[in-house]
Amino acid sequence: MAEDAVPSRLLSAATKLFAQKGFDRTSVQEIVAAAGVTKGAMYHYFGSKDDLLSEIYGRVLRLQTEQLEKVAVTEAPVPERLRRAAVDVVVSTIENLDDTKIFLQSMHHLAPEKSRAVRAERRRYHERFRSLIEEGQRAGALRADKPADIVVDFFFGAVHHLGAWYRSGGRLSAREVGEHYADLLLSSLRP
Repeated sequence: MAEDAVPSRLLSAATKLFAQKGFDRTSVQEIVAAAGVTKGAMYHYFGSKDDLLSEIYGRVLRLQTEQLEKVAVTEAPVPERLRRAAVDVVVSTIENLDDTKIFLQSMHHLAPEKSRAVRAERRRYHERFRSLIEEGQRAGALRADKPADIVVDFFFGAVHHLGAWYRSGGRLSAREVGEHYADLLLSSLRP
């Protein structure tokens, strides 16, 4: 078994078990058995079940942050960058829906310091997204009578709600849902 495969197997097993049984009803023993590794191997990579939970969400958030940065630094007009960022966060959330649902349902189980760290990372992402809105507002490309932080909270409230209703194989693809969300966001910000 490749060394880098162990963390991936542990995360995959934890995600599946947390989705089936819930974070609080899943034991470390069940996770390592499902991953086919020892407890020692798990504790080599993850100090606790909390670490697994925060990494399940952290890897999605890191992916989304990398993609947002790539979009944000281009020379495209702000509305186009905001559209691409909005579509991307919806698509990447849907593509990692189990991870996101598990985390949002279970984050209250994290130790306070781990919870603060994850919230801070998510806040940085939201602040970067908000900075695109503010840039567009300053340039007159987006309406400025709505506070950017309210727009961000409204938009991400809808994104975080995807787990409650989106089903793969449904009528709309992840990209189509992303395009609809982006259209709603941008039409609400049209000057």
